[in-house]
Amino acid sequence: MFQIIGEPFAIIIGEDGEPLGYIRREDVLAELFKQENKSVDLLKILLTSIPMGIFVLDKEKQIINCNESGLKMIKSTTEQVLNYPGGVIFSAQQINNVFATGKTILNHLEITNDTGVLVDYCPILTNDDEVEGMIIVVQDLPMVEDMANEIEYIKDLNRDLNAILSSIYDEILVVNAIGELIRYSDNIIQDFWKVDLKELIGKNILELEDQGLFTPSVTRLVIEKRKKVSVVQETKSGRKILAVGNPVFNEKNELDRIIIASRDITETTRLKSELQEIRKITEQYKKELDDFKSKDRFLKKLIYCSPKMEKIMNQVKKIADFSSTVLLNGESGVGKEVIAQAIHQLGKRSGKPFLKLNCGAIPENLLESELYGYAKGSFTGADKNGKEGYFKQADGGILFLDEIGEMPLHLQVKLLRVLQEQEVIPIGSTVPIKVNVQIIAATNKRLEKMVENGTFREDLFYRLNVIPIQIPPLRERTEDISLLAFHFLQQLNEKYDRNYHLTPDAINVLEFYSWPGNVRELQNIIERLVVTADHPAIDAEFVSQFLSLGFDNKKIKPMITRVIPLQEAVEHVEEQLIVLAMNQYKTTTKAAKALGISQSSVSRKYQKILNEKNIKIENLSSI
Repeated sequence: MFQIIGEPFAIIIGEDGEPLGYIRREDVLAELFKQENKSVDLLKILLTSIPMGIFVLDKEKQIINCNESGLKMIKSTTEQVLNYPGGVIFSAQQINNVFATGKTILNHLEITNDTGVLVDYCPILTNDDEVEGMIIVVQDLPMVEDMANEIEYIKDLNRDLNAILSSIYDEILVVNAIGELIRYSDNIIQDFWKVDLKELIGKNILELEDQGLFTPSVTRLVIEKRKKVSVVQETKSGRKILAVGNPVFNEKNELDRIIIASRDITETTRLKSELQEIRKITEQYKKELDDFKSKDRFLKKLIYCSPKMEKIMNQVKKIADFSSTVLLNGESGVGKEVIAQAIHQLGKRSGKPFLKLNCGAIPENLLESELYGYAKGSFTGADKNGKEGYFKQADGGILFLDEIGEMPLHLQVKLLRVLQEQEVIPIGSTVPIKVNVQIIAATNKRLEKMVENGTFREDLFYRLNVIPIQIPPLRERTEDISLLAFHFLQQLNEKYDRNYHLTPDAINVLEFYSWPGNVRELQNIIERLVVTADHPAIDAEFVSQFLSLGFDNKKIKPMITRVIPLQEAVEHVEEQLIVLAMNQYKTTTKAAKALGISQSSVSRKYQKILNEKNIKIENLSSI
């Protein structure tokens, strides 16, 4: 009975379980009024339990029954309502219409000074469809307003939600706890589902993974793990989809919904791969550019202009791309280490180590351990962890062995093995270690003579002498003297914040000197000039003071670097000698004695030189 009263109509089921028909709520209430008092009492109980206001009118349109909810809504009492015409409290026009037509009137708004209610007028019909009474259903207007406001809020919320979903780039799916699709956003991934998503509403999308449409299923993973899951799905067509599944739990911590956000990352993945390739190429170009810059910076440090050095540098550039053993020959101070560094910087090993070891500067008993290293515990005082030798440290790069002629004979044998086998055996070990090292050796001695004397192994000499380079002394490349002098002077000016410069006659004196100590001696002389000079202009007189100290002038041999007429060469050398002598000795008598000619010859020739240079001689002393 409660079920029937609570619904507009009820289906009647027979004993066989089949529907027999239906009965309306008003018909049930009307029948109850026709029966005995027990039914009326039951009706009153039902009316009291219903939260909506219920008023029952008889055929005379008088109120014969009501419930407490209805009385509260109209703010009245039983005495003021029962047996009173319904038109007094409710709309008489609507009541008359219902009795006249037998039709129901719904949602009629009735407002007075004290109340505001929403009223439904429902007729009670006989079997002959005659109106025997009426049921008036009343809903309190504030409650209706709350419901209406809540419905409006839900509508607004749905509009906002739909607007948000439509603006999101990702495809959004809402799935229930067993994997059935509930709803989806407007943005869907093209050519992914192969079907219209409308057809999948209410269907389990876990089955799509079994069909091979995509793999893996983020829905399945969320159900299994009960936490947020991110996967990259791959379709049959090769498309890649990033899917993120977020679980939603109810108050009982049971899985209620799964929100899935999917994005097509096929193009992104392709662009990422291309970007990685471009980055690799960029890094390669950057490395090559850095190598070029490094080589360019190093080449700028190589100061030369003489044909002999130009020829050597051309040779260096050719051999730099190979790993052949190089033997550098030259006097002390000519720049053998600079040539070795040039081979390293200009070659393929520029990114690997460049190590230098002076074979003559290390005691014989330590040289072997420095070169080959030693195993731990090899000898007393050794490092407990052992030590890597120079060969191992320079693996992949270049080892520059300076003064190779000073290497003891027993170590020459081991060096020969390294050159032949490309492997070293540390002291105290029997296990050979493979190394990839290019050897550049240097010496200021004649190794051929040492081979003849038995102080250098012949087989090692031929192993080292694969690419021999003879570096000329500075006296044989006078064109480089002025460049090197200016270079060293500029370095010192920058270092000490000075502004020294060499006069042309000073350069003339430097070029005339034989430089037995080669480039190293020139660098030292320039530094000595800077430290002791009193004026920024360093002239020939000042320079000559340092070049004559401890040096036998009789050993000086003027160098001619190009073919010129003999008489012109004689005059050029004569002029330099007279100017140099006068700058050094100040008087023609002393200058004549140093030059080995008469004083009158010196006076005449020096005057001629000065006249050619438009220099006026005053008070020329002959004492």
